[in-house]
Amino acid sequence: MIANDPAVLVLEDGTRYPGRAYGARGRALGEAVFATGMTGYQETLTDPSYAGQIVIMTAPHIGNTGMNDEDPESRRIWVAGYVVREPSRVVSNYRATRSLDDELVENGIVGMSGIDTRAVTRRLRDAGAMRAGVFSGPDAAISPDEQLAIVRSSRRMAGLNLSAEVSVASETITPADSPTGEVLGALAVLDLGVKRSTIDNLARRGFEVHVLPQDSTLEQILAIHPVAAFYSNGPGDPEAADEQVAVLRGILDAGLPFFGICFGNQLLGRALGLGTYKLPFGHRGINQPVLDKATGRVEITAHNHGFAVDAPLEGVIESPIGYGRLEVSHVGLNDGVVEGLNALDIPAFSVQYHPEAAAGPHDANHLFDRFAELVRTSQQKGDTI
Repeated sequence: MIANDPAVLVLEDGTRYPGRAYGARGRALGEAVFATGMTGYQETLTDPSYAGQIVIMTAPHIGNTGMNDEDPESRRIWVAGYVVREPSRVVSNYRATRSLDDELVENGIVGMSGIDTRAVTRRLRDAGAMRAGVFSGPDAAISPDEQLAIVRSSRRMAGLNLSAEVSVASETITPADSPTGEVLGALAVLDLGVKRSTIDNLARRGFEVHVLPQDSTLEQILAIHPVAAFYSNGPGDPEAADEQVAVLRGILDAGLPFFGICFGNQLLGRALGLGTYKLPFGHRGINQPVLDKATGRVEITAHNHGFAVDAPLEGVIESPIGYGRLEVSHVGLNDGVVEGLNALDIPAFSVQYHPEAAAGPHDANHLFDRFAELVRTSQQKGDTI
C-alpha cells in the first residue's frame, strides 16, 4: 500500500516539487535525469549506467507488473533515487514475486511519487540535467534552505569516474551458447557497467564471454588469448577514464577486433583521438530514433547516456593520433548527436545506444551479428593474436 508520508524533490536551481514518499525513507542525492520509456522499469533500475542518478519516469503509471527474478540486468538496483508520478497500487503480472515499492525499500532506494514528472522533465529540458535530492521521512522536515545546500554540496557527474563502483571484482566466464554450436573463442569484456542481456547476446553469437574488472591491464586482457574485445555501457564521464582509454589503444594496437556500446563508444572516440562533451540533458529511454547512415534505415533504440563523442557527422576524417580513417556511422535524429563510430582501417566500431535493448526495442540487435562477422573475417585474415 502506498503511504502518504511527505517527500520533496529539490533541484540544484532551487526548484522544489513536493509529493509523497515512495520506497525507502531518507535522502537521495544525484544527477536528476528523465527516462522516457513506458515499459521496462525493472531493467532501468538494474542498469548500472544509472549509478549516481535520480531517475524521473515520464510515463505516468509505474509498477503495474511488479518485480521478478528473471528480468534484472545486474546484481542490484543502481539508481541513486527514483521519482514517479503515480505508482500502481496492485501488481498485475503472473511472473511478479513482489511489488516495486517493496523492492525499493529492500534495496534502500529513496524515492517519491505524487508529482508531475513531465513538468520536471520540461524543467530539465530547459535548464539541463542538474544535481538534485529526494528528501523523505525525517529528512523531509529539514528546512528548504538546508536541503538546497545539501544538494549543491553533492558531487557533480562531470569529471566523475563511476566504473569502479559498478564493475565486477574478479573475472566471470559465460560459456558460448550459440544455437548453431559455433564457438568463436574468448571475448574480453571490460565491465564498465555491463548488462546481463549484453552478455547473453554475445554468448549466443558463439563467444566465450570473459567479463573482466574495469581496472584490468592490457596484459591481463591479453592473457586470456581473446579473439576480440568489447567495452560495455557504464556510468560517469568518459574524460575521467584515462586508464581504460590507454588500455583500449593497446587493444587496437594489438589488432584485436573491437566493439563498444554506450560508454564504450565514448571511450573508442577518445582512443581514436576525438573529444567528448556533456549533453544538456542526455538521452534515456527506449524510444530514441537513430539513422544508420550505411543503410538509410531509421531504428528505434534504447539509450542511457549523458555524454557524447564530438565528431563531424558527414564525411571521412583521419584519426588525429594515427588510427587511420574514421566516420560517424549513426546519428541521433532528435538532436543530431553522434550515435556510432566506424574505423575504416582497423577492425573497430561502436554505437552510443544499447543494442541488447532490455526491455526492447530490438531494431539494433543485428549489431551483435555484425561484431561476430567482424571477428570471423579477422580470423580468416589471421589478424587476431
